[in-house]
Amino acid sequence: AEVPAAASDHAERVGSPPPGPGRAVRVLAAGLLAWWGPLALVIGLRGADDVLAREALFFSQAALVTFGGAYAVLAYVDRAAVSGFGWLAPGEMVTGLGLAETTPGPLIIVAEFVGFLAAYRDPGGLPPAVAGALGAAVTVWATFAPSFLLILLGAPFVERLRGNRRLTGALSAVTAAVVGVIANLAVAFAARTLFGRTVVVRPFGADVALPVPGSLEPFPAAVALVAFLGMWRRRWNVVPVVLASGAAGWLWSVLR
Repeated sequence: AEVPAAASDHAERVGSPPPGPGRAVRVLAAGLLAWWGPLALVIGLRGADDVLAREALFFSQAALVTFGGAYAVLAYVDRAAVSGFGWLAPGEMVTGLGLAETTPGPLIIVAEFVGFLAAYRDPGGLPPAVAGALGAAVTVWATFAPSFLLILLGAPFVERLRGNRRLTGALSAVTAAVVGVIANLAVAFAARTLFGRTVVVRPFGADVALPVPGSLEPFPAAVALVAFLGMWRRRWNVVPVVLASGAAGWLWSVLR
């Protein structure tokens, strides 16, 4: 039987030898220059202690040490921005996530939100709006430039890695861990959204916000319950739920 062209091309790609080390060196050099060139310029002009420099270093690190998509990254950014650097108050991170969920691309919007506010509040001699815009730009570049470098480096080897059982097992374990990370983010944001007061405890050397049961806010709790039941039982579409929840919250803030 004749082999389809697509299957033949696929088999040829899988069986072809990987590119030589010269390509990897060229891609790595070009990628590092594109990634760190603008950030090094910012650090050199503003100094290592400036908020823009700290954003460049932190978000570059976040891009390399986080796995599992946007919500896994947000858990890391939330802890650092609130408890580590003090760039945001706990409730403001929830506001950033709410803003992001009304638009496409939650990770990039929340990262920009954090970068803008941090630089806006500590402009270092610049006009606050200019510092905020630069902070947002530095944050986005530091977060996403490494992604292109890693994709260009690893793309030729993807087909071979898919058949590696040991690597598949390791990635399955990472996926399980990511589920826990996202659950942690959901619990932390729920505590700050559904309850008026929280207490911070450090059971494992890290700040954990626990809600005060008597401070439950009836309106946010009702909105969350209706949205959850609607999507779970009635299969409501996410977009109308987000828009309706935002409208309900805005109306509540006007009338209360």
